[in-house]
Amino acid sequence: MVRELFGVEPDPWQAEVLDAFPHKQRIALLASKGPGKSALLAWLGWNFLLTRPHPKVAATSVTGDNLSDGLWTEMAKWQNKSALLQATFTWTKTRIFANDHPETWWMSARTWPQSGDKDKQAETLAGLHADYILFLVDESGSIPEVVLVAAEAALATGIEAHIVQAGNPNALEGALYNAHRHRDLWHVVEINGDPDDPKRSPRVSIDWAREQIKQYGRDSPWVIVNVLGRFPPSSLNALIGLDEVEASMARVYTEYDIGVAAMVLGVDVALYGDDSSVIFPRRGIQAFQYVKHRNINSTQGAGVVARLWDSMNADGVFIDNTGGFGAGWIDQLRLLGKTPVGIGFAQRAHEPSRYANKRAEMYFDAVNWIKQGGALPKSRELTEALTRTTYTFAKGQLLLEPKSDVKLKLGYSPDEADAFVLTFSEPVSPASRRSTQRVAEAEYDPFRSLDRAVRDSYKHEYDPFGGR
Repeated sequence: MVRELFGVEPDPWQAEVLDAFPHKQRIALLASKGPGKSALLAWLGWNFLLTRPHPKVAATSVTGDNLSDGLWTEMAKWQNKSALLQATFTWTKTRIFANDHPETWWMSARTWPQSGDKDKQAETLAGLHADYILFLVDESGSIPEVVLVAAEAALATGIEAHIVQAGNPNALEGALYNAHRHRDLWHVVEINGDPDDPKRSPRVSIDWAREQIKQYGRDSPWVIVNVLGRFPPSSLNALIGLDEVEASMARVYTEYDIGVAAMVLGVDVALYGDDSSVIFPRRGIQAFQYVKHRNINSTQGAGVVARLWDSMNADGVFIDNTGGFGAGWIDQLRLLGKTPVGIGFAQRAHEPSRYANKRAEMYFDAVNWIKQGGALPKSRELTEALTRTTYTFAKGQLLLEPKSDVKLKLGYSPDEADAFVLTFSEPVSPASRRSTQRVAEAEYDPFRSLDRAVRDSYKHEYDPFGGR
């Protein structure tokens, strides 16, 4: 069907799964990064919709956005390659249905609640009953095992029922790990990008794979997961939950609440043309809206930092100098009489027994600040960077996944998050400040001390929900 309907030749591992599908109720794909697993799930979805009478197909993924951007987009992509599918089915953002039988012949997009309530999570795939039923679960490496409970129950009914799940093996728990442990029940297919394996997926760039192994080593947790397609010695855990970040962004403090805390600026300097330079202010428990610029040189960048330094009466400024790239900004600021501190993300942490490097230490300090009541400005990009960055333990130390992997995952560099965590680089003593008692009666305006030019840039340079 794939060859005739779409005009493509499946990779060997994809052909194996397509051949096994009619005969296996449970199929699990343990995949490295980028082998074409979402395309395979889409092919199975269209095959089931096209060849079974009045089928019901439920699709889910680790998040609603991931489902929309991944598997659901793949369904649209392959439908557009087939005149038959275009004439027979209608695709919408949440449902695909047969034009002749829209109420009984369909595929639905479903999301599961991440609140931790297992009963609600178990209801994600509930309520489906049909003679022909299929469950497609994408990115299942991070999906709780309980999400598949209702799907498992459906296997016992009807004429033909299947569960197909696929994901990166990044956690030693959950739906994918359960399949890995119970291979007597699951048909498990392992897909890797190992440059030394003749059976590797040809869709994974061999140059990228070799680069990752050279940079991080074959025993790195992220190489094991993303290149070799195997479970690591310990799980890759999310740095912080979405609910915690959203709660932080809903908080706002007055100057009375903030007290005499130091004003600190974190500055992330763009490394490449598609990245941004970000200046992030934080004073105690309140972080403020950041300034974001593209394509500015060290002289221009130092000028922006210097104006904000003066306008906000900053007590300390930390600039990312990983690899020496921020040196130009630091030198220019020193010519202006300022004393910034350069920080290398790979440098030794203050607590080397706990953190693998300075980057891990700063990120965990920032996460603890959020959990203890810190207030963040609203930002979609900052939210995604914090909640989608993972960590693991290596040799007893906390270690974050490489920034290059985070950038690949997000589709952009986590510049906002890096600038934010830089405000936790070192302890900063506050300068003498006026009594907070006198300003307690007035609403705090963090922008009132800025001159007009800087204020306008500061408040309107970047709208995280309206684009750059």
